[in-house]
Amino acid sequence: MWRAAIYGLSAYALFVAAMYALQRSIMYFPARSLSTPARAGVPEMIPVTLRTADGLELAAWYGAPRDDGGNARPTVVYFHGNGGGIAARGSRVRPYLDRGFGVLLVEYRGYSGNPGSPGEQGLYADGRAALAFVQSEGLPLDRVVLLGESLGSGVAVRMATEFDVGAVVLEAPFSSAVDVAAGAYWFLPVRWLMKDRFDSISRIGGVHAPLFMVHGERDRIVPVRLGRKLFAAANDPKEAAYLPDAGHNDLPAHGGTRLAIDFLERRFPP
Repeated sequence: MWRAAIYGLSAYALFVAAMYALQRSIMYFPARSLSTPARAGVPEMIPVTLRTADGLELAAWYGAPRDDGGNARPTVVYFHGNGGGIAARGSRVRPYLDRGFGVLLVEYRGYSGNPGSPGEQGLYADGRAALAFVQSEGLPLDRVVLLGESLGSGVAVRMATEFDVGAVVLEAPFSSAVDVAAGAYWFLPVRWLMKDRFDSISRIGGVHAPLFMVHGERDRIVPVRLGRKLFAAANDPKEAAYLPDAGHNDLPAHGGTRLAIDFLERRFPP
C-alpha cells in the first residue's frame, strides 16, 4: 500500500511538473499567420506596425476614426482573447467601424506571425506600444477606449491603470487568470504554479475611466461570478450587462456589442 502511494505521489508530482513547464502552451493558442483586412471583412483598415520597448515590431490593423465636423469619433483599442488572432475579430469590430469609431486591432507577440512569445509582461509591453501608436496618430487619450476580450481584459485593465483613457469596455473578464485556472484545474496547485496571473482584481481600483462590462450567464470558460467579482471592486462610474443566454464567445450574437456601443455613444455623443 505504501509503495502504491509513493508511486501515485511520484506520478502526480511528475504531472504537476509537466503542467508547470507547459503552462504557456496551454494558456495561449495563437494564430500562426495573418491574412488581410479585406478577407477579415474590414477592408477600410490598414496594416500598421507597433514597436515595443523591448525591440519587437508587431503587425496590427488600424482604421482611423470618422471626423464629425472637427470632432473625431473615439478610437477603440482592441485587445483580443487568448485564441486565434486579429483576423478572426473582423466581425467583432465591424459594428464599431460602421458607427464611425476608430479601431486599432492589437496583435500580440507570437501571434499571427509576429516575433516573440506571449507572456503576461510581454502582452503589457504590446499594450503600451498600442497606446504609443494611437498617440503618434494625434489621438488624445480621453478619446481612446480600451476594449478587452477575455484574456485581453487583463491587458486592458493594466493599461487603464497607466493611461488616462476615455473609457474601458470589458467582455467576459475575470478577477484573475489564477481564479479561472483554479476552477478549471481544481486538482492542481495552480495558485502556486502560475507564471502569468493577470491579477485584474488587485488593479481595478486604479482604473478611474468609465467602465462597461458585459458577461454571459452561461459562460463555461470564465464563469460569470468572476466578472461580477471584478465589477464589484471597480470604481464608479460603471455599468454591467449580464446576458442570460450568452456563453463565452457569443456575446455579440446576444447583443453584447450593441450594448457596449450604446454605452460609448452616451459617453461620446456623435
